[in-house]
Amino acid sequence: MLIDFSVSNFRSIRDEATLNLVADNGSELRDTNVALPATVGGVRPIPTVRAAAIYGANGAGKTNLLRALGAMEEIILGSARGLDELPVAPFRFDEATREKPTKLQTTIMGSDGVRYRFGFKATKGAVLEEWLYAWPRGRVQKWYVRRGDAFDFGERLAGDREVWGRATRPDALFLSTAIGLNSLQLRPVFDWFARHLHVGGVGGWSPTFTIECCDDERKEQVIRFLHSADVAISDLTVTKEDFKPAMIPEDMPASLRETLREDLKGSQVARVRLTHETSAGVKGELELEEESDGTQKAFALAGPWIDALTNGYLVVLDELHDNLHPNLVRFLVDCFHDPRLNRKCAQLVFSTHETTILNQETFRRDQVWFCERDETLATSLYPLSDFKPRSGVVNLERAYLAGRFGAIPFTGTDASAMGELGD
Repeated sequence: MLIDFSVSNFRSIRDEATLNLVADNGSELRDTNVALPATVGGVRPIPTVRAAAIYGANGAGKTNLLRALGAMEEIILGSARGLDELPVAPFRFDEATREKPTKLQTTIMGSDGVRYRFGFKATKGAVLEEWLYAWPRGRVQKWYVRRGDAFDFGERLAGDREVWGRATRPDALFLSTAIGLNSLQLRPVFDWFARHLHVGGVGGWSPTFTIECCDDERKEQVIRFLHSADVAISDLTVTKEDFKPAMIPEDMPASLRETLREDLKGSQVARVRLTHETSAGVKGELELEEESDGTQKAFALAGPWIDALTNGYLVVLDELHDNLHPNLVRFLVDCFHDPRLNRKCAQLVFSTHETTILNQETFRRDQVWFCERDETLATSLYPLSDFKPRSGVVNLERAYLAGRFGAIPFTGTDASAMGELGD
């Protein structure tokens, strides 16, 4: 479970921005939109929202916020085995920040029910600082603090920590190195990023995972998901065929077609066919590639959605609305708000321009966030709750589009400001 995430000096985010998913004391939609994990070891759990929506103009920094979480995941999973360079990029429009490190930090609840705060500061070539604190019985414990190649280990961190410290390269994390050397105590933190966190871009994911789900009992879940998303199918079939060059679309660039031809030679290709049935009982099949972009995206999201809801994972997705009808966007969000579907505290964090879901029937006020770019081209992040809109009274969509909360583009009042265009 994600409690909060902070980032500074990463792309357009110069000053520290914090996405906080801790639910406030508001009573609205508390039974559906707020998750309260089970008590572990007598420690009172932290209530968190099940979903967070991030709004803002194009170029305001929404994507960079989500990229930062993806970069943290990549560094944790890849630094021990070696990365060509760490995927961080400082804010470029301020001389004071160009040579400074990026800071990334999360507070999470591990699968063991323990709260952890992990973070680090890094440049493309080195990890300069790193820290990990834990609350195993509700009281904070320092497990380690690293500055360069110097380590300050807390007495509660067990194992061959001195050996792990010496084995940690300047461009690698101690956490990742220790896991590679069989630290069991640090495993819940690493596993949260390796298994629990699922970050997707604008396109989401390819249909590969959903296709794998159709090979077992999850196929019926996929069909029910698509039915609920108003994709009118009665069945679907997945077959695997030997790759043939003719399967590559002719309108694809020649160089890419040649690369795919070499990469796929000797492999098998999965083909998905969706069965549609008219009211008169007439059935017909369409290849997945023949379906609309929205149907293809809904199919691709079915597997990750079912997987996250079943196992309590965190899904992070940029521009959830892309190619989707507003009602389908709301359906995808409502899946996480439905306690019957979301029994293991799964969470959804996404950016969007879809304002039809920006209402107090869908979200609590502490679930909506805004990104805005200032005159220095730096991104700021702030919650809707800062504005204290009256519960059940304010029309959030109308207020947002009117500029009451900021984070919207200002294009001028008249398209004629472009002047005349030539022939």
